[in-house]
Amino acid sequence: MSHDNLRTTYRNDYQVPPFLIDRTELHFELGAKATLVRSKLHLRRNPESEAPQAVLQLHGDPGLVLRRLVLDGRELSAADYQLDADSLTLSALPEQCLLECVTLIRPQQNTSLEGLYQSNGMFCTQCEAEGFRKITFYLDRPDVMSLFTTTVAANKRDFPVLLSNGNPVAQGEQGERHWVTWEDPFKKPAYLFALVGGDLERVEDRFTTCSGREIALQLFVEKQNLNKCEHALAALKRAMAWDEQVYGREYDLDIFMIVAVDHFNMGAMENKGLNIFNSSCVLANAETTTDNGFERIEGIVAHEYFHNWSGNRVTCRDWFQLSLKEGFTVFRDAEYSADMGSRTVKRIEDVSLLRTAQFAEDAGPMAHPVRPESYMEISNFYTLTVYEKGAEVVRMIHTLLGSELFRQGSDLYFQRHDGQAVTTDDFVQAMEDASGIDLTQFRRWYAQAGTPRVEVTDSYDTAKQRYTLQVKQCCPDTPGQTDKAPLHIPLMVGLLDAEGHDYALQGGQTSQLLQLVEAEQCFVFDGIPAKPVPSLLRGFSAPVKLSYPYSRDELVLLMSHDSDGFNRWDAAQRLAVEVLQELIAASQAGEVLVLDPALIAAYTQVLSDQNLDPAIVAKLLQLPSEAYLAELADQIDPLAIHQVREFVRRGLAQALEGPLLDAYRRNRSEGAYRLGAEAIARRSLQNAALSYLMALEQPRTLVLAQQQFETADNMTDALAALSLIAHSGFVEERQQALDSFYQQWQQDPLVVNQWLSVQALSPRDDALEQVQQLMRSALFDLKNPNRVRALIGVFCAQNAAQFHRQDGAGYRFLADRIIELDQLNPQIASRLLTPLTRWRRYNEDRQRLMRAELERIKEGDLSKDSYEVVSKSLI
Repeated sequence: MSHDNLRTTYRNDYQVPPFLIDRTELHFELGAKATLVRSKLHLRRNPESEAPQAVLQLHGDPGLVLRRLVLDGRELSAADYQLDADSLTLSALPEQCLLECVTLIRPQQNTSLEGLYQSNGMFCTQCEAEGFRKITFYLDRPDVMSLFTTTVAANKRDFPVLLSNGNPVAQGEQGERHWVTWEDPFKKPAYLFALVGGDLERVEDRFTTCSGREIALQLFVEKQNLNKCEHALAALKRAMAWDEQVYGREYDLDIFMIVAVDHFNMGAMENKGLNIFNSSCVLANAETTTDNGFERIEGIVAHEYFHNWSGNRVTCRDWFQLSLKEGFTVFRDAEYSADMGSRTVKRIEDVSLLRTAQFAEDAGPMAHPVRPESYMEISNFYTLTVYEKGAEVVRMIHTLLGSELFRQGSDLYFQRHDGQAVTTDDFVQAMEDASGIDLTQFRRWYAQAGTPRVEVTDSYDTAKQRYTLQVKQCCPDTPGQTDKAPLHIPLMVGLLDAEGHDYALQGGQTSQLLQLVEAEQCFVFDGIPAKPVPSLLRGFSAPVKLSYPYSRDELVLLMSHDSDGFNRWDAAQRLAVEVLQELIAASQAGEVLVLDPALIAAYTQVLSDQNLDPAIVAKLLQLPSEAYLAELADQIDPLAIHQVREFVRRGLAQALEGPLLDAYRRNRSEGAYRLGAEAIARRSLQNAALSYLMALEQPRTLVLAQQQFETADNMTDALAALSLIAHSGFVEERQQALDSFYQQWQQDPLVVNQWLSVQALSPRDDALEQVQQLMRSALFDLKNPNRVRALIGVFCAQNAAQFHRQDGAGYRFLADRIIELDQLNPQIASRLLTPLTRWRRYNEDRQRLMRAELERIKEGDLSKDSYEVVSKSLI
């Protein structure tokens, strides 16, 4: 592809569409080699458009073969329209008209997995963001909302199940073929269109809504997956009930369908009434799915269901507003997951992702605001900034308004904009109007990129018993943005006495919300009898980097006594980070490493506290990840980070072997597998303890892991033990465990993906060669995104010490894979680029090697997906 004519789209250039499509009628003839698509578009001039001429430019794709075009019954010749690679243009159209179009497409050859394609012989679609234009010529933009009627016809033997959006209204047969017509009574943009045709089994359940309506719930899977449907359907019912109770949102169709697909670029897609899921995000049972997998599926099923209102009934005006639906819905699914399990654990997991991956994104060449200002390829902006930081922005609104006013704001938003395509400003305006709270300054969170930094110092006046917090905020420059204005930052704080008890603050509460709106601000607390230890940013009330000069004794106090569960964990992380950073510096200076006894004492106290939830103990014992330590470093030294972290793990294991062994035995799974919160918590602590014990590299601890691996009745325990054995120095036992696991699960693609990831994460020096060997095996398929993510993605993004080998082999490996993948699936290729884009964070030798690979990638015939990422990384 030539990059000379690549167009950048800007938010400020938005114009309303010149035409609207009131009704869309589609007819698909699914064929063995090609598919014929007939469309009827009922068009009318948009009264809000100021375009002087009645010109209609429909989006298209080079893969579309135009067979016939008819306007109001008159067949058009080539002279009546202009056709190019990505559009079809007609001029001088009447105010209202019917445009009929026949196109031929070849889904079997579509490796991009956008538009209509095949997965394991099944026809399926993925139209967000701009995939519908690969199906037929259309106004493929989210602000064109239409009523869809879809007829799907295919060979009955090969494709007995034919699905689309809405409710089925007619069906029939003709010879070997059959057809089904679906009608969606709600207007939607083309990105929410869905179609599935395949030989699928159906698992069904029912849900009764708050108004007494019976909804059919259907999950379609391949026959071998029938035993993996129960959890997703139960999660769906819980999500439907929760959305009614918390948001007052009732489902609006008679049927809700989910289809599991093996080849899928994303996690899942909220198509109206017909959700299409990556099989890894919906199929589960105890034998094949870990506790984390079950919880992930619960959250994703809820997320896609919640989109029915926050995304479908009210959608985004343009793709710059993507966080309107995604940020709000991620917040909703996070709150749902917190209500279903441990709120503290959920918050810890969400913030860990934000601090490692999203903060790194904010500091990289692709940094952008929650509401971006421009893009070459919108697929590159399905990012952690739009999703996770966007959710944090909504969470801050919830914090500032409180639950009751936030609910009033969401009610007003849905009432005011039902059936519309709107903006993030419309969302904030609804919150403002419902609450009466001025959010003018708060809107900057949507417009400014980068992670704000909040610096806190304090003082105490003994005579006046007055405690003062001095708070400063700033935000570093990001590409295209300098001199950031102060943000409206909600800062939740508590104050602890020397025994770790909370002081009573405003209104007798143990936490108080401070609103930071200036570059520098002071907050005064009177009636505090002694200088307190501040518990800052409780619950991670804002997505910022906070600094305060805590002593290690103060961190131990917070870690042991803070009533805020998140800050208790955060204090443990801060303490460990300090110790690790000192040791990394010592390692780089060639000094002898000595583990600080304060860390050992702190972890000893955690293990001895029998009143703590085992899930919280497991989180408190978890050392900061290598990715987080890298994000905190001025210059990243991946090998030093890895080696020092392993040194600390071994040191803690040696000092705490007895208590760790007690914790392991006390929490060891007994009896049949259970999925409840208590059982999950016990398994998490059991496996956290085993992880430390295996760091000792002793035969006595290897026996524990082997026994767990061989007797496990669930994937959580089996995979944890396999990972520890596979990453140990016991070479023979390592290979035996890997071979045994593969022999047992080789017929299950999702479990094989987990097996691949275990090997991709190997700390051994031959990890890259092992990955390359696995790629050459018959089980690896470069066209399957799940396989690519499990092996290539995990190695390059999560195995830093091996990916960043001194010889640059890891960089060359990733560059080669991106060049290959870009020809097949540009979306996946561009997302794999991330590790190379952060080349400026490393030393000169690594910078030179990484930049050279980016230059080599850029020389090729790149898609605009990959070109945008590479070119911005090299600026």
